Amino acid sequence: MSPVLAVTDSVLALRIALALLSTAALYAAYRVWRPLLGPATTALAALVFSGLWIAQISGPEAMPNLWVALGAVAATGLFLRAPREPNARWWLAACLAGVALMRVPDAAWLGLPLLATAGCVRSHRRTLPYLLGGLAAGATQWTVEAYSRFGGVPQRLHVSGATEGGMHPHLNLFNAWRSLNGPELCRPCSGPVHHPELTLWWLALPLLALAALAVALRERRTGVPADRTLVPLAVAVCLSAPYLLLLSYSAPRFLLPAYALLALPVGGLLTRVARPRPALAVTVGCLVALQLVAQYPVLHRMTAQVASLDQRYRVAADELNALGLRAPCLLVGSHAQPVGYDAGCASAATKGNNRNTTPSSVLRRAERMPTAVLTADAQRPPRYARDWTRHPLPGTDGWTAWLAPAPGASR
Repeated sequence: MSPVLAVTDSVLALRIALALLSTAALYAAYRVWRPLLGPATTALAALVFSGLWIAQISGPEAMPNLWVALGAVAATGLFLRAPREPNARWWLAACLAGVALMRVPDAAWLGLPLLATAGCVRSHRRTLPYLLGGLAAGATQWTVEAYSRFGGVPQRLHVSGATEGGMHPHLNLFNAWRSLNGPELCRPCSGPVHHPELTLWWLALPLLALAALAVALRERRTGVPADRTLVPLAVAVCLSAPYLLLLSYSAPRFLLPAYALLALPVGGLLTRVARPRPALAVTVGCLVALQLVAQYPVLHRMTAQVASLDQRYRVAADELNALGLRAPCLLVGSHAQPVGYDAGCASAATKGNNRNTTPSSVLRRAERMPTAVLTADAQRPPRYARDWTRHPLPGTDGWTAWLAPAPGASR
């Protein structure tokens, strides 16, 4: 996105560029699978995945999960093509490097089943150096940063795990289901399930995947290769494992890589069932259309919520600017990061999973620059800000700013 930001800092321009890039990446990722599954199955898989509301809302967002998903789809397809197409190995390495640049942990989970397959299946063994090289190239920046900023890879993983609330065995299926139709971040997952009737596809997805697996294993006995079903299923399971078994919260975007990969064997199952039977083809088409249409109420509600929240951020930032909080300045507390961005201020957190400073550090910085604490829902300010000036922010649904004394006022 650097070329766009070099020309303009418009968020709208950035979102348009991301939407166009993600659309092109969607086509390119699934295009890899056309020689493996045929155009009909590939198109159906791409349609089913891209029709999900979370895939559509992620396209114009600067979040890594969609890009990991598309990179995983392309990498898995290239891996399967590599024994017969040597040039596919280089593209495979490039895809793995790209995924690792986005998220090293996801790249590791993506590489695990591919490395295992390459080690166990003779025809894939020549792919091993490309797998290892791509992962290593993409993880180089992350590794160097781990040593320069955190003191090493274990230390960085420890900090990352602490930010996530601790990475330990935890069955997270219920939270994943609860967050399926929003909110975008379910932390903590204590609210009601939105549109539970629209979660039936998610409950049916494991059954469809198992059915695709059973069909592939049955056809394998007749000489039909099963790797085009087994490998994407294995990669999808590995990519979903940390989010379903190690975290205590959820977000709909976390499982995008699994959805993108599961769409391929499920799409193959649907086309295989529907092709020889016109009546079944019509039924499958109607069910797919119903699923796509059912995503739009959720998409409309979520985009409206995002737009409303963005408007509150801008209103709060304008009010803070009017109160004298202008760059260089510091904002701490609830929604400090997005509001601080709109206000032109640095942001910080003294508690919670994103804690990056201490109250004493905030007080020291308040002596040098305008500083405020932001609270929501009638919350009390932190102890160090109890004597700061209270300013309700109109138009923000109850947010309050607590302004520190002007720098130098106590001297």
